[in-house]
Amino acid sequence: MDWTEKYRPSTLAEVRGNDKARDQLREWAETWDDHREAVILYGSPGVGKTSAAHALASDMGWPVIELNASDQRTGDVIDRVAGEAARSSTLTQAAEGEPGRRLVIMDEADNIHGTYDRGGARAVTRIAKEASQPVVLIANDFYEMSRGLRNACQTIEFRDVSARSILPVLRDLCRKESIEFDEEALKRIADRNDGDLRGAVKDLQAIADGRDAIGIEDVTGGERDRTKDIFAFLDAVLKEESPEDALQVTYDVDETPDDLLLWLEDKAPKVFEGEELARAYARLARADRWLGRVRATQEYTYWRYATDNLAAGVAAAREKTRGGWTRYGGHPYRSSKDATRDEVASRIAEVAGVSTATARRDVVPFLAAMTHHCTNRELTVRMAARYEFGTEEVAFVTGSGESTNKVQDIVADAEELRAEQAEAHGGDVFGRLEAEAREQTADSTDAETTDTDREPEPEQEAETDDEAQSGLGEFM
Repeated sequence: MDWTEKYRPSTLAEVRGNDKARDQLREWAETWDDHREAVILYGSPGVGKTSAAHALASDMGWPVIELNASDQRTGDVIDRVAGEAARSSTLTQAAEGEPGRRLVIMDEADNIHGTYDRGGARAVTRIAKEASQPVVLIANDFYEMSRGLRNACQTIEFRDVSARSILPVLRDLCRKESIEFDEEALKRIADRNDGDLRGAVKDLQAIADGRDAIGIEDVTGGERDRTKDIFAFLDAVLKEESPEDALQVTYDVDETPDDLLLWLEDKAPKVFEGEELARAYARLARADRWLGRVRATQEYTYWRYATDNLAAGVAAAREKTRGGWTRYGGHPYRSSKDATRDEVASRIAEVAGVSTATARRDVVPFLAAMTHHCTNRELTVRMAARYEFGTEEVAFVTGSGESTNKVQDIVADAEELRAEQAEAHGGDVFGRLEAEAREQTADSTDAETTDTDREPEPEQEAETDDEAQSGLGEFM
């Protein structure tokens, strides 16, 4: 049996390494009748967020309804399972006859936005705001969730569990399993998993399998391959490593090239300036062209060319190595701009019958040009009505402020337009745009099937983009 499950904490008192977060969670539960707010537990994987939620339920005597949002992520499913549980106040009865409580736990709550989660993010936000039962949302990345959801909840951060706090947990497990141990062996496991308690427990179980004693030599052979975190990657590329070594570091980071590009794009100005920064952005632009080719063709072998440019290329742009600590700040999606971009592309794709990649690449830029700063108000209203855009989406496409009266009035007029079923007045413009996007996609696919063996240069991808833009120019 997996030791992380076998020895999962049964009470909050047994949760290790996050005393402050544990106490905050207990206080949230004990005062829930006063504030009636959902809570977000966020932090790195393996620090005990889910275990703490279940331990809290045990302490409070609350039955648990659990929904993994990444597996069941549509709005209908979330509403049906978690929504009904969160809104019902008569599912359980306390001993005194008063309405009881049950705890709704939604894991991976940061993985419910984007193309395949139609309505999921909205359903979760609605549940968080309307719940008449305690709701715990668990997330690895706080800023991957929408601003509306974050603002509707209390938040508790679970910090990485230090090696110092991991070590006594490993000792305790060895004693429970009647395994003799060398203190230095456990210390090495703890050090190698610094920040990740769950990873340390899994390492210990793997090493102890079939043994009644663990020595230092056993740990050397049983080391688990752990990925580097994103900040080690940024240091390697922007400050420390040669182009060749920076590229090797990239292979150990659990992020896609698209995500690595966004991190470097956002954080490079914190280290580079002047010509260094210009050279770095030139390499990132080249990497982005390769990623555009991946999106257009679904040929993921091109990822390696993007990775060469964003890692080795950016490292080569550096004039000197640098030491010290850099305050990189948080996730580049801090403003939820990326989530809004995905939502815009998803809605356009659904209405137009094209892929989200086509919508993002071929439709959104022209909508942005046609509705820039809402100067063509009538067209902007028709766009918002056709794609059912709210203030966030209209602000994203037009470049206007989300809170401005102009954007809010446009959204209100668009809702009236939809109610009157008058979208057809603007259908020709957008319909032709969508039809042209589909035609461009079909042409691109045909071209790929006749020329799959030749390795293209990224400049060829840029030419393809230019051709697509000239073909859609009449709609600007």
